[in-house]
Amino acid sequence: MTVSNADIGELLWRESEAAEGQRRYALRRAARAALHLWPEEAAAVAASGAELTSLAYVGPRIAARIERWLERQPEVTAPPATRRGYMTRADAVRILRRDPSWTTRYRGDLQLHTTFSDGAATLTQMSEAAAARGYEFVAITDHTKGLPIAGGKDEIAFAGQATEIAARNHQLEEEGARLRVLRGIEMNLDSKGEGDMDPALLRTLDVVLGAFHSQLREREDRTERYLAAVRNPEVHVLAHPRNRMFSRRVGLSADWSRVAALAAELDKALEIDATPDRQDLDVETLAVVKDAGCRVAIDTDSHSVMELQFVDFGLAAALAAGIPEDRVVNFQPRDELLSWTASLRERAAHV
Repeated sequence: MTVSNADIGELLWRESEAAEGQRRYALRRAARAALHLWPEEAAAVAASGAELTSLAYVGPRIAARIERWLERQPEVTAPPATRRGYMTRADAVRILRRDPSWTTRYRGDLQLHTTFSDGAATLTQMSEAAAARGYEFVAITDHTKGLPIAGGKDEIAFAGQATEIAARNHQLEEEGARLRVLRGIEMNLDSKGEGDMDPALLRTLDVVLGAFHSQLREREDRTERYLAAVRNPEVHVLAHPRNRMFSRRVGLSADWSRVAALAAELDKALEIDATPDRQDLDVETLAVVKDAGCRVAIDTDSHSVMELQFVDFGLAAALAAGIPEDRVVNFQPRDELLSWTASLRERAAHV
């Protein structure tokens, strides 16, 4: 069997574990490129006669390694659990070729971060990049005060951000742009599914994401924790639900059929975080979500302009899992999306 980009990424990663300093860095950078950036299989590039150094972060030494692996076809044993179950960029490209309309139907991203919290780009820069991609909407969802390590802000600061977003939308309207910036938030949830922000502020927002950021290495079943988060009346979307992270943690365990069923009952969405190191929810879990019929939000969790491109990972995961198009909130026109979140806010006001 031909050595795949996933195999190459794993082989490079294993070599990096025995390396130090600059060599370790170069090997890991190339491993991540094999997994996250190469749109075509290295084997196909080599077969076409092109140089492997044309691939991102592949210099002559790493190219020689890859050529040797392609020639000798080494057996690549299964990676550890922390690196298992992730698709490569080439996988995503291949899956999306089955139905290119999934890319064209995507209207906007509901999880972007800016310099307001832990992002690397400003609101203007992120919205310019989204407009260039033809998006109809994006939600700015910076972190809340319960996560100070990520620059989380309090209610007063978010009220100030509202003014900046309004000014940016006015500018976009004057320019005749299609894009509108939605006011959002990634609210930190505690182990009981409770948020850290005043509901009065949350009910002024267009979309509220809820996410866990602590106690993420527990091995016990955490179904009740997730059910509590979905029941939280202020939460519209449960962000990066499993909280897995490539080569760092496998994520939390839960009865996802129960979690997805409750989300469907309450008309909440579970997120596919398309960050390559997250891919959360993954294809296997999404098959359970599909059966429950709940809504799905496909977002990039972008902290920089460059990361917007990773939406392909989320789209491919949903397509591979058979998620119906009408369950993907990002495929809705902006007015329909806002009607959905408004209905959730109305319900929350009467809880």
